[in-house]
Amino acid sequence: MANKNIIAQKEKEVSELAEKISKAKVVLLTDYRGINVEDVTKLRANLRPTNTEYKVIKNNITRRALQAANIEGLEDLLEGPTAVILGYDDYLETSKTVYNYAKENDFYKIKGGIIDGKVVSAEEIITLAKLPSRETLIAQLAGALLGNITKLAVALDQVKNQKEANA
Repeated sequence: MANKNIIAQKEKEVSELAEKISKAKVVLLTDYRGINVEDVTKLRANLRPTNTEYKVIKNNITRRALQAANIEGLEDLLEGPTAVILGYDDYLETSKTVYNYAKENDFYKIKGGIIDGKVVSAEEIITLAKLPSRETLIAQLAGALLGNITKLAVALDQVKNQKEANA
């Protein structure tokens, strides 16, 4: 029979992880097979500015924490070594960072996750990660609008010049 202290410790781990999952904007489950400590340290350093945690947690504890957080659909992904990535600010930056890391490391795989409380597949996360950043999209929109305004100003100036020439 398991020691009561060990059971209490595991229950505490489950409740802490469930609370973190509930607070996180993005939770990614990844397969870290074949990745060494140096590579994981580099990934953690890349994730730190995005207010993201990288944890290696036993699948059983993760499974129970997901149940405690009322999240279903990720149980099948909890096979083999699984790292849990919890992002608390911007889910896009966290997804991009992990995706870029996975591109550089053949063994590192995104299994799936949760974005704003919705269970998503690895493909959806990768599609999201490939999108330009918010700042880039705003800059593109501003450029498009500025281009149209410039064209309008040139056209109005031409109309004005034509009317002056005819008068």
